[in-house]
Amino acid sequence: MQTRVAIIGSNGLPGNYGGWDQLVNHLTLKLGNRFSFLVYTSYYNAVKGVTEYNGATLRIIWLKANGIQSIFYDMISLFHAVTKCDILLVLGTSGCVFFPIIKLFNKKIILNPDGIEWKRKKWNKFSRWFLKLSEKVGIQHSNIVIADNKIIKKYIKETYKIEPELIEYGGDHASHVPMCAETKSKYSLETNNYAFKVCRIEPENNIHLILDAFKDSKITVVIVGNWNYSKYGRKLRNKYGAYRNYRLLDPIYEQERLNELRSNCCFYIHGHSVGGTNPSLVEAMNLGLCVVAFNIEYNIETTENCAIYFNSVSDLANILNEYDNDKIDIVSYKEKMNEIAKRRYTWGLITEKYASVFLK
Repeated sequence: MQTRVAIIGSNGLPGNYGGWDQLVNHLTLKLGNRFSFLVYTSYYNAVKGVTEYNGATLRIIWLKANGIQSIFYDMISLFHAVTKCDILLVLGTSGCVFFPIIKLFNKKIILNPDGIEWKRKKWNKFSRWFLKLSEKVGIQHSNIVIADNKIIKKYIKETYKIEPELIEYGGDHASHVPMCAETKSKYSLETNNYAFKVCRIEPENNIHLILDAFKDSKITVVIVGNWNYSKYGRKLRNKYGAYRNYRLLDPIYEQERLNELRSNCCFYIHGHSVGGTNPSLVEAMNLGLCVVAFNIEYNIETTENCAIYFNSVSDLANILNEYDNDKIDIVSYKEKMNEIAKRRYTWGLITEKYASVFLK
């Protein structure tokens, strides 16, 4: 009989967007012949009538997997899973305050807390307190903790005196798609003649810094994200939306269309300043893109200190100017990013590491 694994905390399947979605998709796709998966799925992301995907059983929860509802979404999932599964893989820390009770059922709890969520500026004082508490309770009451970056691993080890497993993310599901004439015409783009970024539109991702740096540049920048989700995003879109070299696009959920836009850019801008190994970054690296990243230890570790880094608007503006004057060897950066990605960030490698943790 196969070991039963519950996956809790993600949007569920079929996954559309984000790191958790891709992780759950590839775990069930690649390990479904060795483990029996039960994936908790938010009603808001579920496909009507679909109760099985990649061979995994789906359990639909009538709540959102993010925001304040995530606490209750995880709670319901946890208490259902302890009666059905041998292993509980929990993604994120929203429901970790319930772990002391869950432990009484003698189930194996594996926690991937993601980045250090409580440090994000978007949370108010109470939310940060709760997330920090939930992180602490979760890590202290898990059988195994997974860190997705060496810097996160170091933080957990120093703070909680435990040794986490290091498992990053895969990015080889991203593939090169030639740019068609319709896309070129629709967005007024030319292959290898624009910068690209896809992310949540949040202050921690330094969108304001990036937009400010491009305002006097001849280079076009394409940013895909949830602009209308927050006051921050709406304000930036209103301020910069009219610039001729800006393409501020709403979220794109079709993988091929997203790949078409990002795989044909001259370089990928990565402004994230919080978190661990970011999925969109390793996807860009797997596509062999030249990466221009915010100069923070998480990004330096992910790219092995082999990307181009910036700290400020003036730094990024200088990089754009150097590129415009052919002073950057783009090809060498592309080759190095691709080499690192193929060595470290493929789903075959990542899912095997999870399989080892399940069996540990």
